[in-house]
Amino acid sequence: MSESTRCGAGRTPDETLRIGELSRRSGVSQRLLRYYEEQGLLTPSRRPSGYREYPMSSVATVRRIRGLLAAGLSTSTIATVLPCIRDDGERLVPTCPGLVADLAREKARIDGAIADLTASRDVLAQVIAAGPGGGDFVTPVARQAARSSRP
Repeated sequence: MSESTRCGAGRTPDETLRIGELSRRSGVSQRLLRYYEEQGLLTPSRRPSGYREYPMSSVATVRRIRGLLAAGLSTSTIATVLPCIRDDGERLVPTCPGLVADLAREKARIDGAIADLTASRDVLAQVIAAGPGGGDFVTPVARQAARSSRP
């Protein structure tokens, strides 16, 4: 087999990938790709045999999905914003009017969740500190505060 015909080399943008090839190229398991399809994030076509066929652009789409998941967005939110996000090679960039405001609301939601978790952690730290041997427990926040107050 020549170098140009192996591993999809020389494919045109109109060509498709089967799920195993998309998995290899994107680093995402086939099971997760099927989940993304169930969530409406990927829309492969089907061969008469039932095999999924993904456009070559799906590799970049999966990268955008992974980036948005890493940012804390749910798959239902990603389904809404994905058509309005492009990857400029270094970061994800919103392309639709109003998307920045929507993402700012998502950020505020995440900030609230972080504040709630921090409060929960602080309550647990107090309970631990009140228990036997708990005086030896120092929360990360208290440890950082002690370091900051040293001359």
